[in-house]
Amino acid sequence: MRKSLTGILGVMLLLAAASIIHAQTTTVTKVQTVQNPDGTYTIVEYPVGKETIVTLNPVGITGATGTATILRDANGATIKINLTSLPADVAGLNLYAVDPTGAISALGPIEIANGVGTFMTTAPLSRFMLVASPDANLAAYDANTKIFFRSAVPEGLTMIPISTAAAVVAAPVIAAPVGTQVAAIATSDYTVPMLGIGSFKKGDNTKFKLDFTGPMEGARANVFIEPHKNGKLTEVRMRFHDLKEAPKGLAYVLWAVSPDNSFQRLGSIVNVRGRNEAEIKSETALDDFGLLLTTEDVGIPATALIKPAGHRVGVITIIR
Repeated sequence: MRKSLTGILGVMLLLAAASIIHAQTTTVTKVQTVQNPDGTYTIVEYPVGKETIVTLNPVGITGATGTATILRDANGATIKINLTSLPADVAGLNLYAVDPTGAISALGPIEIANGVGTFMTTAPLSRFMLVASPDANLAAYDANTKIFFRSAVPEGLTMIPISTAAAVVAAPVIAAPVGTQVAAIATSDYTVPMLGIGSFKKGDNTKFKLDFTGPMEGARANVFIEPHKNGKLTEVRMRFHDLKEAPKGLAYVLWAVSPDNSFQRLGSIVNVRGRNEAEIKSETALDDFGLLLTTEDVGIPATALIKPAGHRVGVITIIR
């Protein structure tokens, strides 16, 4: 009888212990990676304070490999690029970030030597995908854009849904500390002298040197204007030297301004610490125009930013 009681007590103790263990167990659900079947859209939100290794998948080239190391902090993301086994005919690539609205930010050129490409930058980004293209002036990204590398979705992260809501630029908005009175930016602040494109020789580059005052004082830039021999298009190429770091959350945007003060966005640069050279290359069909450089909010999609909304960056003096 004593043995039977002992056995029953033992079973009861085991059952009680199992109940306690079960009550203290936490169920962990692993987040699975979700990616479009064709892999063309891979925008994710990168975690703060954690280094993430991202595979850069080759597109249209064979044998090449690539990785991006991304570390995000409160100010943005540090991005390191390493490409290997690049074909001999790939002499230069440019890195771009694409956000959930489809807006593109030019991050800079990737240096390539002996089939190896490296690049490092920081940018005020949190949700993005990376693409590397031989095109130095991408204006849009879709499935048909010519690219050689595209970031994959890192394990454990899920894609950010595509945003269909476009930002509306109704009036200039200037950030300022609470209690600070800020005057609206007048249209006259965006008025610039015309270049007189009709006097330029078609098919030839005309070079201008630019000096800046105000926040851009000390920066240098060369502008090359080339009206095409056939058609109405004029190529505009602006090359910056000793570029000043843009304020946090802002990008430099170059505009062509017509005689009636209409605007065409030619390109933008998200400038970062340690990067003092950059280039904007674009074309315009305007018969005549002047050039305007402003700082604009990087959060406004390129498709919505159809006219200047930020500060004019100093005064551009043309030196022939």
